[in-house]
Amino acid sequence: MPALLEIEDIHTYFSTNEGIVKAVNGISLSLHENRVLGVVGESGSGKTMTALSILQLVPFPGDVVKGKITYDGQDLLNMPVSQLRRIRGKEISLIFQDAGAALNPVISVGKQVEELMLEHTDMSKRQARAFAAELLSQMGIPDANEMLDRYPFQLSGGMAQRVLLAIGVALKPRILIADEPTSNLDVTLQAEILHRLRRLREENGTAIMLITHDLGVIAQMAEMVAVMYGGSIVEYADTLTLYRRHMHPYTWGLFQALPRIDSPDQSLKPLPGAPPIMLDPPDQCPFLHRCLKATAECRTSPRPKLLEVEEGHLLACYNPMELEQPG
Repeated sequence: MPALLEIEDIHTYFSTNEGIVKAVNGISLSLHENRVLGVVGESGSGKTMTALSILQLVPFPGDVVKGKITYDGQDLLNMPVSQLRRIRGKEISLIFQDAGAALNPVISVGKQVEELMLEHTDMSKRQARAFAAELLSQMGIPDANEMLDRYPFQLSGGMAQRVLLAIGVALKPRILIADEPTSNLDVTLQAEILHRLRRLREENGTAIMLITHDLGVIAQMAEMVAVMYGGSIVEYADTLTLYRRHMHPYTWGLFQALPRIDSPDQSLKPLPGAPPIMLDPPDQCPFLHRCLKATAECRTSPRPKLLEVEEGHLLACYNPMELEQPG
């Protein structure tokens, strides 16, 4: 089955007075209908910039300088803005990471939901308002009609996240990009948000790109996982393979840093060092200076390519962990 969304060798750079920030440095991904692709990595790995690149929403002075993004056979990067606006929100929807920042603080919740319906459907204002109330109610928001007249600053973090989710799913998009949709929420709200995403997929066949740093969320939701580090993908596999046989030292480090319910007395093993600064990064592996398995080859060779090490399992590493390493 052909991919609904195809990302090919995308490079998103920011030109600054200090130099070129290579936020996304050669990403290739595909997303299929009725599938969930998890994208995991630390802050600064390029996850959000990859999402913004898809819909040409990269903030100034950033730009997609190389690569191709195809949606249902259409070239998104060379598409006229007027045509792209018809796709944004309707066919491809993006749930931003920070609900408080994503919602306009001086426009009521109701008008922000209604605006989407008036832009992309032939609903009247009255119909759009009724639809907005019903949608908020479906998101588990009590007193939905009253909520329409409130402003984002009057909402709790959980309520704001539900409103943002309502806007994201309102038009039953073919693709939903969810950037940290459960971040900063308590466990109960996290479970509810994930349940809403599952329903969207089951009822509409929506393809979901789920961006998160939470490996537990990935395990619950995704069929395929891309691990990002330093603006590139370092490992890619189906979820079961990645969790059982992760081979990249960075992926291994992420799993080592997780608390284990079967070993409550075991100390956490945080990754040493910090993510790289992507201002004119070196040509070697981006994980080189934090890697416990770095060799002379790693220090002198160019950035490793993402290559298949077993069927469906791709890796960018010169000296990987053992294939049967327990996960």
